[in-house]
This record gives sequence, C-alpha cells and structure tokens, in this order.
Amino acid sequence: MEKLKAKKIIDILDNFIKNPETELEYSSNFELLVAVILSAQCTDKRVNMVTKTLFKKYNTPYDFANLKQLELEELIHPCGFYHNKAKNIIACSKKLVEEYNGIVPSNFDDLCKLPGVGRKTANVMLIVAFNKPAIPVDTHIFRVSNRIGLTNANNEFETEQQLMKLFSNYKNDWGKIHHLILLFGRYNCKAIKPDCVNCILKDYCKHYNEKK
Repeated sequence: MEKLKAKKIIDILDNFIKNPETELEYSSNFELLVAVILSAQCTDKRVNMVTKTLFKKYNTPYDFANLKQLELEELIHPCGFYHNKAKNIIACSKKLVEEYNGIVPSNFDDLCKLPGVGRKTANVMLIVAFNKPAIPVDTHIFRVSNRIGLTNANNEFETEQQLMKLFSNYKNDWGKIHHLILLFGRYNCKAIKPDCVNCILKDYCKHYNEKK
C-alpha cells in the first residue's frame, strides 16, 4: 500500500478512537510485564480482573520469585494457560532479581531473554513502559493490517516488518499506530462477521473492495 493512503487510514482511526493506549491496568513496569504475559490468549478485561486482586498481594519481582507455582496458578487460573504462565512469571521474576536488580530492562534484546517474553511482549514493553519505537503485532493487528491491505504478510513477523517500513516516516508514532489498529480490530474489525458496510475504512479497505 502507498504511504499516503496508509497515513490517511491512520488519520481516520485517530479521529475515531479515543485514547489509543493499552487497556491493561498497572502501576509499575513490572506489573505491566506480568499483565502482558497474562494477556496471551486472554482478554485485557479478564487480565485486569485477575491482577486487581493479584497485585494487592504481590507486585514486585521479589514477591513472585518466592511464590510456589501452584499458588500462582490458582491466582491466575481465569487467564487460561495458567500452568505455563505461572512457570514463566516466576522464572522471569527470578531472572530479574538475579541479573537485573529487580528492574525490568528497557531494551529489546534483554527483554527477550526473560522467560515468557517473546517478540510481541518485548515490543509492548518498549512502547508502553519506555516510550520507544516499536510495532507489536498480535492477532488483531495481523488480521486487520492484512485485511485492510496495509500489509500482505504470511505471519506476525512479516506484518511487523512491513508496517515499520510503511510508516518509516512516523517512527515516533509507532506506539500510537499499534494501539489504533489493535483497538479497531478488538472492537470494530472483528474476526467473525465484521460490519464492513458500515465501516469507516470501507473506501480504503482491500477486503471490502474485493467483495464488491
């Protein structure tokens, strides 16, 4: 897609979506990291329900490093995949304590060394916690970007690379662009039966215009 058309799409989304930012609730970089790990295959709304209680009891890497896995599993059970998530959060906390003085690192490579932290989670931390340029790609962004025609990619990594190239002139806005596309996918351009006829992007959307 040409860059001018892509910018027009983002401008439309920017006028349509209020407060394009994360919906996860947190009060520290570590709490954000735990919340993002919990959000895999789970809604932010459910994560917030779980962490509201969880963070009242435990909210530092030192707390979590000393937790028994079964106890944490019980606390995060509603988020799904609780066995692996509990295991990773405890291991991640231990690594933060042992190698980073309990401080969440602010660079991509160190973040990816943490258990349970992949490319998407690391990029979310960069844009939300540290205000650094990145475009995290989750299922919403992968679907919407390829559906609209912003990208033509086979997987999340290709989508990320193509979006960074497409918006290379707006690197300081990558975090905002991420949240605009994500929130549009979460609430409007849904996976099943999107309301294309009434969509604000239908004049620009590859999927809609191919169906006409």
